[in-house]
Amino acid sequence: MSSELTTIELFKEAMKFSAGHFTIFSADRRERLHGHNFTVQARITGEIDDNGMMGDYRDLKRVLFDLCAGLNEYFLLPGRSPHLTLREEGALIYADFGGERIPFLRGDVLVLPIRNITVEELARYLLDRLIDDGELLHFGAIHALTVKVSSGPGQVGVARWRRAAS
Repeated sequence: MSSELTTIELFKEAMKFSAGHFTIFSADRRERLHGHNFTVQARITGEIDDNGMMGDYRDLKRVLFDLCAGLNEYFLLPGRSPHLTLREEGALIYADFGGERIPFLRGDVLVLPIRNITVEELARYLLDRLIDDGELLHFGAIHALTVKVSSGPGQVGVARWRRAAS
């Protein structure tokens, strides 16, 4: 195996999702409900093989497309917020925050295992999904992966993973 490294940056039209959310600032302060057209980028650093490639990154693009599609057109709620309590009652899910009880239709909501719906947490969530699902391990000799999530120009959350030194 070669020790020569290269980096591939992926930023495709299908690597996006539209979602509603609100950011929680403290136990009693949050944004109003609103939405964004989020974009996702990935940067993969790995070893170049004998064929002059890091690997076939079509599979990694497909996984990123699928992850974005899975978040598209939902209202995102954080399942691990210390300031928000979620309760399901029939077809509704209630978000209790600071004395407010906010109702949502269960089919419109996606509860993510994160603390807040921010670009920082979304970047970490997507990176963790790539690593936890094992998709990253099937893609050549990867040394590092960076995932970026943007909610608009000038606002980007970044999460990074590096293979442990052996």
